[in-house]
Amino acid sequence: MSHNFAWPLRVYIEDTDAGGIVYYVNYLKFMERARTEYLRSLGFGKNYIFNAELMFVVQSVNTEYLKPAALDDELSVSATVIAAGACQLTMEQLIYRGSELLCRGVVKIVCVSQQGMNPKRIPKAMREALQL
Repeated sequence: MSHNFAWPLRVYIEDTDAGGIVYYVNYLKFMERARTEYLRSLGFGKNYIFNAELMFVVQSVNTEYLKPAALDDELSVSATVIAAGACQLTMEQLIYRGSELLCRGVVKIVCVSQQGMNPKRIPKAMREALQL
């Protein structure tokens, strides 16, 4: 299917709980950033998406937390399309610290119209760039 994309990030104090461990919901934010940067790297930044009058919304998330990340860790967050339909993408997202897998997620996103939030076909140019 599509190629694997990875986005580097560092854990800041705002990402952690009182114990200096990344708060669980922030892994979802890290995944969101990686998906956004993945599309941007293919030429589909927010301007393209908004001008095409579409949005991507999360339909479901399945997340498995394996090991904690901590303050100042350098992480890598991947995004890989593992399934696709006319209006939806399913992505596997992995968060690593070096070679150590910390978190695994499967995120299903749906392309919808800005007006009415109805399902909308993923544009042909985007499907081609994603190698779907």
